[in-house]
Amino acid sequence: MFNVEYHFDDESFEQARNLITEGVSLVKASLRLKNYEYARQRLGETLHTLQDFYSHSNWIELGNRSPYSTLIKSSLPLDNLADVNTPTCSSCDGDCTGNILETIITQKKLTSGYFSLRSPNKPKGKCSHGGLGDLTSLVTPKGGINKDGTTTAHGSLHFVAADVATAATRDLLQDIREAAGNVEFLRLMGISKSSSVLCFVVDTSASMTEEIAEVKRITSYIIDSRRGTVDEPSAYILVPFSNSGFGPVYKTTDPAVFKTEVNALSAGGGGADDLEMSLSGLWLALAAAPVASEIFLFTDGEPKDAEMKSTVLALIESTKSTVNFVLTNPRSNTTRSLSNPVNQVYEDLAVASGGLGIEVPNQLLADTTSAINDTSISSLVTIFQTVRDPGTAEPFSFAVDSSVRNLTFYITGNSTQFTITAPSGQSQSSGQSDGSLAVIQSVVNFHMVQVKTSSQAGGWTIYMNSTQPYTLKVTGKSSINFQFDFVEVYQVPHPGYTVFKSRPRSDGNVTLLLSMLGSGSEVPTEVTLVEASGSRFHTSLLEDVGNGDFLVTVTTVPKWEFYVRVIGQTNIGQTSSSTSDYHSFQRQSSTRHRASSFGVTAERNGTWFPGQLFSIPFTVATSNSYSNYTVTARNSGQYSMTFPSSLTTGSDGRANGVVELSTPGNATAGTEVILTIEVTKPETNDINYAFLRLAVSRAVAPPAGLALSLWLSAGTLLISLVINK
Repeated sequence: MFNVEYHFDDESFEQARNLITEGVSLVKASLRLKNYEYARQRLGETLHTLQDFYSHSNWIELGNRSPYSTLIKSSLPLDNLADVNTPTCSSCDGDCTGNILETIITQKKLTSGYFSLRSPNKPKGKCSHGGLGDLTSLVTPKGGINKDGTTTAHGSLHFVAADVATAATRDLLQDIREAAGNVEFLRLMGISKSSSVLCFVVDTSASMTEEIAEVKRITSYIIDSRRGTVDEPSAYILVPFSNSGFGPVYKTTDPAVFKTEVNALSAGGGGADDLEMSLSGLWLALAAAPVASEIFLFTDGEPKDAEMKSTVLALIESTKSTVNFVLTNPRSNTTRSLSNPVNQVYEDLAVASGGLGIEVPNQLLADTTSAINDTSISSLVTIFQTVRDPGTAEPFSFAVDSSVRNLTFYITGNSTQFTITAPSGQSQSSGQSDGSLAVIQSVVNFHMVQVKTSSQAGGWTIYMNSTQPYTLKVTGKSSINFQFDFVEVYQVPHPGYTVFKSRPRSDGNVTLLLSMLGSGSEVPTEVTLVEASGSRFHTSLLEDVGNGDFLVTVTTVPKWEFYVRVIGQTNIGQTSSSTSDYHSFQRQSSTRHRASSFGVTAERNGTWFPGQLFSIPFTVATSNSYSNYTVTARNSGQYSMTFPSSLTTGSDGRANGVVELSTPGNATAGTEVILTIEVTKPETNDINYAFLRLAVSRAVAPPAGLALSLWLSAGTLLISLVINK
């Protein structure tokens, strides 16, 4: 809100128009590189600025009822702008209709309101934005001209401005669609046959010959069996790694190209005992994959780069992706426990992401890869999930609604016994591999239970009996699901919220923005934060904000990891009174989250040009003054960068730092880079992070210290050459 060019405040027309045209250019460049996540993010930012023009300027007051097309065309001049010395408004109080000077209206001069939360200063005679918190509106000329809502300074024109902003949005989207083509435009909008992505991270060391052959087999099977169906993956990602390196990322929407890349994999280099760069490979995959992706990592070795664990965990939490580890080791036997230190890091990450840690000899690998086919389909939802470490004998109950198909239980753990009971009362124990209720497939520490019965709605129970650690996850295929983000609600300069790209603070209320997915009739009735390793839960307050979105406020946050669980009502399947009890639904997040005692925020402003440094300021905020923190930053482009290794908060509990990131001069426009800034409080090992998606611009800025400006003034062509050094 403090950068006027993002909102067309302070008559910043040139700078704001540059943001729009540069944003559109980066969206198009990102689409060419299949970087849909960044393209979508940058599109949203660009549209915000474009739409603000119609609310914050006097375009509507000048009588215009169609978009200002010059804003999306950098080659056209911005005409008839009011200069800084031209008065534009008179004072008003309450109703500000007609406060724009008549000379501005008759001369068709373009102006916008000045805005500041920090200072009342503005050029003499200028319009203000107006509204709560705008200090400039208290100085003559008082009042404002914004049309942000029906009760604002020029609120009578709110709907007119909104209609023209909508038309301008349509024009900008059409421009992108014509450049990208229909298929890529639909992918930008997140519209495809399937939301699933096939993402493999594969160890290519010498000992992995049999595993690579199985990856090739399952890849061909998935591609061939799903071609033309609703479960055909929308994208394919492959990241190889070995003991000596990792990458590159192969990303495509063409299944034939992906097959070719996978079939080109071969085992070589290193030995069976070598440590592997597995977490670095997983880091690249998480950075490249869309949010909420299902990722599979194949390896037989211990991670060589265990220091990457916290960075990988930050990406898992930020993207809400699920990581499944298929762990093979020719030296092991079928009794080896996941508690083996060789696999402990993998187990921790699998549990944190809601994935599976499958440990299996390579000769039995084909028996487990069926789970890959089942868990990589679209419309897969998590109904229930829990972890017990140490293990305990305990019953778990959950509700299955009538929209759910392909109900499946996934269990990992050694010496694990269980009994499943259906709503009908029918039961089946883990010792029955093919019973009347379900088919149970068990390989070493992994059990997959696929329910046979077509009537699955109702209350289910699974009784777990094990003293060893175990995980339990229940999934099904359904159109009913939810998405959420941790947000901060604000009221100034107008009501809204901002999404956290970090862990929420533990020393106050936590707010989630919850979006229901489905037919539109789904309504959450209870949202809780459920402790991951226990049964305690933290309740919340729900506020319906429209369009299937809800603000969820939790007053107390779990001390340790937690899941988000949603219970609600839907009218799907209301066919008879006998099933009316089961129109309620239950869904749960796969990824575990946790709060932190301090916050970390980072901000991307400006444009990142090839061959130049790009500064990303970040802030650590806590309720404690003079606290010490260590800092680590990593970027997925592996570009050189500098950052402070430690920070100390001041008396206000805040500390500021800057990451300086550079890129080669020949970097391709639209190249996406994921930046994570990790901050640790050493005495408690409390960690928080900031997560940013960045992209390199298409253009090269003028050399540092040299600026060339060209403008027209009083009919005279003026050229100014400024050399700072």
